[in-house]
Amino acid sequence: MLKEFNIAERGEGSYWLLAILRWVMVLIFISFGIQKFTPQSAHGIAVYIANSPFVSWLSIFGIRGEANVLGVVELTTAVLLAAGAFVPVLSAIGSLMGVGTFMITWSFFFTTPGVVTWSLSTDPIAWNLAGEFLYKDIVLLCVCLVLFLASLPKTFIRLRIN
Repeated sequence: MLKEFNIAERGEGSYWLLAILRWVMVLIFISFGIQKFTPQSAHGIAVYIANSPFVSWLSIFGIRGEANVLGVVELTTAVLLAAGAFVPVLSAIGSLMGVGTFMITWSFFFTTPGVVTWSLSTDPIAWNLAGEFLYKDIVLLCVCLVLFLASLPKTFIRLRIN
């Protein structure tokens, strides 16, 4: 079963181009992960974590501790995605972790007070700079989802052609 997982770098045609997405995501997760170990980043993400129904439990580690946990998760995701270029199942695990990461961070768009103002006016969705920063995570979520689906065996994803 594990041998049936796929690696973009071993694919053909347009499938091979997904390798570019993998290495871009590796770089993104490395940079995001390293940033989490800085005091500025730890304090910057504290408000998002505190208001999240998914990760607010991280507050038991304190502001620096919760950021460190997230940093380790993001660096682990980067390592798994990079190793996934050689071991197909690690590609699936790393990209699935990326999907989870960006689902949670994108949820901050809706759970953090003051990021978005919803109204029935001429500007129904108004967001501040934090909202703009978070909104891009939907693209990164989709990239990780594409990488995950592309790594699955053909028995799961029948439409893919190598």
